[in-house]
Amino acid sequence: MPTITLPSRCDRAAAEALLPEMVAALGSGVLHIDARECAQIGQVMLQLLVSARRTGDGATIEASSVLRDTARQFGLEAELFDEVAA
Repeated sequence: MPTITLPSRCDRAAAEALLPEMVAALGSGVLHIDARECAQIGQVMLQLLVSARRTGDGATIEASSVLRDTARQFGLEAELFDEVAA
């Protein structure tokens, strides 16, 4: 299972830099995304993560509390995570 580690600042520049790697990795089975260090996340990266989850065999995301809180605020928790916090 290929793994991609997200930087602490997941802004547009980070999303653009990771896009080619994600596209290539998504063709190799389920992608594991390590987002435990994510301290700031923007809309473009959220869109990229949703797309990764929906593409091919999909992706699993190991998220930081910031990513989980942001996903909850935007109503994306069920879209991004296999298990949704109660």
